[in-house]
Amino acid sequence: MGLEQAILDFFANIGLFHLTVGNVIMILVGFILIYLAIRYEMEPLLLLPIGASAVLVNLPLTGILSADPHHPGLFYLIKHYLIDTEVVPLLIFFGLGAMTDFGPMIADPKTALLGAAAQIGVFVAMLVAIALGFNLQEAASIGIIGGADGPTTIYLTTKLAPHLLGATAVAAYSYMSLVPLIQPPVIKALTTPEERKIRMEQLRPVSKREKILFPIASMIIIGLLVPSAAPLVGMLMIGNLFRESGVVERLSKAAREELMNIVTIFLGLGVGSTMQAESFLTLSTIKILLLGVVAFASATAGGVLLGKLMMKLSGGKINPMIGAAGVSAVPMSARVVQRIAAKEDPGNFILMHAMGPNVAGVIGTAVAAGVLLSVLG
Repeated sequence: MGLEQAILDFFANIGLFHLTVGNVIMILVGFILIYLAIRYEMEPLLLLPIGASAVLVNLPLTGILSADPHHPGLFYLIKHYLIDTEVVPLLIFFGLGAMTDFGPMIADPKTALLGAAAQIGVFVAMLVAIALGFNLQEAASIGIIGGADGPTTIYLTTKLAPHLLGATAVAAYSYMSLVPLIQPPVIKALTTPEERKIRMEQLRPVSKREKILFPIASMIIIGLLVPSAAPLVGMLMIGNLFRESGVVERLSKAAREELMNIVTIFLGLGVGSTMQAESFLTLSTIKILLLGVVAFASATAGGVLLGKLMMKLSGGKINPMIGAAGVSAVPMSARVVQRIAAKEDPGNFILMHAMGPNVAGVIGTAVAAGVLLSVLG
């Protein structure tokens, strides 16, 4: 009897016999993310660890997600202590600050308005999400995808709708990698060839003093006006102060390289750990993936339309395409704008002008998340 029980226990602990159809589907989804990361280099730094961990968490009986206080699983620890506590998203903002040059926006402050205009995508997608049956907290977590900022999406979703974390994170990072495909049709539909050929005057030089004062002033002003956005904006600006001060280069380098690499690994593994079949394979996930396109397209349109208005008010001195860079996919959106401008006029160089709204979009999305969090949190 003891031998028979031992044999039964042995077979009962073979994961293959516990594999469900949902597990198989999610393992295939993980393979697809890995393939896209390797074959097409679509946000590989995140889609690769997300895809690999999605495969692992859908293998039965591994215990890697175990919440047992005596024998907790690795992925449980990563998600519980680093993702759920918002530590990783905030550290990523710190690293982003150390990597970001706000000079183009400081040189031409009005381009910050384009970064703000692009946030319309957040609210358009949010309204559509509500119409599709999501509650306010879920709709806000979905809408923030329109800001094209993965860490902000994860930060807000963790606070408002943690059960949607896997779907919103995958949508945010997948569509960020598809910006070169999503944005050009929207830009061309809203602008004429003549508008796309507009050349802009060279930006003025920005002094070191301005670059040092900007993160300090931004942190204080935004922290006082939108306290809920202070953690995100504050970490972004502290990282930027490290960069611009010029006196802590070793720390700045560590923030944008070693620290950024480490927290990116934890972010990918933590997000992938939420992609279990029972929580990911739902109708809501399909809706979220579709709403991601709506969010990105409407954000692009919002920036371009304000760009057209500014073009008219300036007497044709502003190329409206730079408004499309108002989403915070830095520097991808700005490069998309430059590529389209170069196709219309090979001598037209507006990359630095597009970088203004591009970096403003990072701040804009963080502020939008803070506003949503203060209202709905």
